[in-house]
Amino acid sequence: MPQILVIDDDPGLLSVCSVGLQALGHIVRTAETGSGGISQAALRAPEVIVLDLGLPDQDGLEVCKRIRTWSDVPIIVLSADGSEDRKVDALEHGADDYMTKPFGMRELHARVQVALRHHRAEDSDEEHPANLDVGALHLDLVHRQATLDGRPLDLTPRELDFLAFLARNAGKVCTRRMILENVWGPGYGTELHYLKVYAYRIRRKLHDEHGRFLQSDPSVGYRLAPPD
Repeated sequence: MPQILVIDDDPGLLSVCSVGLQALGHIVRTAETGSGGISQAALRAPEVIVLDLGLPDQDGLEVCKRIRTWSDVPIIVLSADGSEDRKVDALEHGADDYMTKPFGMRELHARVQVALRHHRAEDSDEEHPANLDVGALHLDLVHRQATLDGRPLDLTPRELDFLAFLARNAGKVCTRRMILENVWGPGYGTELHYLKVYAYRIRRKLHDEHGRFLQSDPSVGYRLAPPD
């Protein structure tokens, strides 16, 4: 049974999440502070973390950033602030997803399921090749590794999935909606700021700050441009 760690200072929300997620087949642990959540994540690694940004002892973004120094566990951020700037901040600090309060248990469960699917690397099943090559970029989807000119790339699981989707369609422009629904899952077709953040991070890691390899069409989407 998947273990979910919920970090939030609202006892009522913790109770609702615990009862709801347990009824849906998950093991749920909770923490009411950022420091407590970090400790629990370190002692017993969860498969998904649900993290509130408004914690009493430290900002949830700092908690997310600290966990990212040693774990790639999917992190779903919760916040009453639904502004695009806040969402972008969360993604830049290592979050995988963002939910605005109030929310329904069905939505939370759906997003947890998406996070679990991606973390278990189901993109490397039989219908897709195990290895993808575009120019100097090599993606090993079985071992979840990437190299550029033979040098390892430190990609997060979602960054690897993003690149893999573009690599499968190398040379073609993939629409923003296509990327979101294939990489993040159904229901994410309008979260355009996710793509901006991830494309920026991937370009830095590829030393492609000018976007010559990972190209963008502002009105359509993104593509990987094979070498001439």
